[in-house]
Amino acid sequence: MDNPTTSTSTAPPHHYNAAQDLLARNLVAGRRENIAYIDDAGRYTYNELAERANRVANALTMLRVVAEQRVLLCLHDSIDFPAVFLGAIKAGIVPVCVNTLLTTQDYDFMLRDSRAQVLLVSEALLPVFAPLLGKGLPDLKHVIVSGKQSHDHMLLSDLPSRAEGECEPAPTTRDDMCFWLYSSGSTGKPKGTVHAHSSLIQTAELYGKPILGIGENDVVFSAAKLFFAYGLGNGLSFPLSVGATTILMAERPTPASVFARLKQHQPTIFYGVPTLYAAMLASPDLPARSELSLRLCASAGEALPKELGERWNKHFGVEILDGIGSTEMLHVFLSNRRGAVRYGTTGVPVPGYEVRVVDDHGQPVKHGEVGDLHVKGPTRAILYWNNRERTHQTFAGEWTKSGDKYLQDADGYYVYCGRSDDMLKVSGQYVSPVEVESALITHSAVLEAAVVGHEDEERLTKPKAFVVLKDGQSASETLADELKRHVKDKLAPFKYPRWIEFVAELPKTATGKIQRFKLRGR
Repeated sequence: MDNPTTSTSTAPPHHYNAAQDLLARNLVAGRRENIAYIDDAGRYTYNELAERANRVANALTMLRVVAEQRVLLCLHDSIDFPAVFLGAIKAGIVPVCVNTLLTTQDYDFMLRDSRAQVLLVSEALLPVFAPLLGKGLPDLKHVIVSGKQSHDHMLLSDLPSRAEGECEPAPTTRDDMCFWLYSSGSTGKPKGTVHAHSSLIQTAELYGKPILGIGENDVVFSAAKLFFAYGLGNGLSFPLSVGATTILMAERPTPASVFARLKQHQPTIFYGVPTLYAAMLASPDLPARSELSLRLCASAGEALPKELGERWNKHFGVEILDGIGSTEMLHVFLSNRRGAVRYGTTGVPVPGYEVRVVDDHGQPVKHGEVGDLHVKGPTRAILYWNNRERTHQTFAGEWTKSGDKYLQDADGYYVYCGRSDDMLKVSGQYVSPVEVESALITHSAVLEAAVVGHEDEERLTKPKAFVVLKDGQSASETLADELKRHVKDKLAPFKYPRWIEFVAELPKTATGKIQRFKLRGR
């Protein structure tokens, strides 16, 4: 495994800058003119990527953003994302990558919590931030727009013209704070998950190279976006570690949009999530095996149902490596292997990581018994920003509590058994039942609501709501549809309940707490 303290720069040996490593290794290896990224607007060489990142680094420095200050990135997938992300890191500035599907209230919290000095936002997403700008965000100094129109802010494309294309990396170390990703909590309140400089290359060395076998000649396409921990490895650290080419897509990953890229650019590695694999297999436009050049697929974000993996393999003759990772561990730490896939399981530990399944007292359970999954490895986050209690709860010594229930079968494969708390994972993203319930009860017809996970026909988990109506209100399909729209208007669209069941009362404890476990499976 490469030593992440070894940089291709002339910095002292104890210095390590993750962006300098990922950029410079391709320049010195003779890959300057190789294509690094292909987005919706064009193709960009590794030399062009390095120049863009350098100019971003210099531009942020010119704006007097200093080392360890945060900049919030809410960007669609295009060349601007890796250029800004790597440019900030190279300057010693900390990029905070956030989900592009959230609400104004979510972003308000993240801007305040991170104390970001700069907001870098895609033009199409600017309206979601508009109510916040110029209205009491004490730390935000600059707004930079990725797009064609500045809307009275700075335009990202204008900044590089005022900054040099060369930049010395900041004298960071492998243990310095490098970047943040926000992770949802059990109450729905996001947690700023802080990662070190060493982690990006470690995910590539431990999973990208040995498990995927990624190489310079691969073309990769990830339906999971770069702001996800899963997508960040898929579309940035893995391909940049070896000089591969990455396809970026700004729009939502629908079967139609994914098929278009698979056929046009002929990627060899595709990263998806079970919900998308199911939708693709159900599509009448599913390409024939001969139309694509895939050699390998990967899945994470939620458990891949056995039937989906088998159907995909039968149609395309290509394995899906199902695995589990987390924002806290940055990427996959438990995975199936090429040539040894066992669908219906999450595989075995990725080399470099240790996992254990324990009971409520922290003691190992027997093979075949269900327990809590803990993981240990070098890519673990440093902490949750400004959240000491949750940091202590999740990071227990060297071990990290995944929040997932697992068992290990007789052959050593790990089998997913659900979440350890009430959180749901929908299309690879966490959804808090409390948050959805809170949105439902703002409707004038709703008295109470409880939300649990429910499997659809493809055995994928989606939110299901049990609703108690106020006196005088009548249950109907029309009202159910109205409630779904109501939640969509209040929250990010993926959080809305796919099913609504009207009930006379909800099961509760003696103290009045909703017993969601009694509603599961109904």
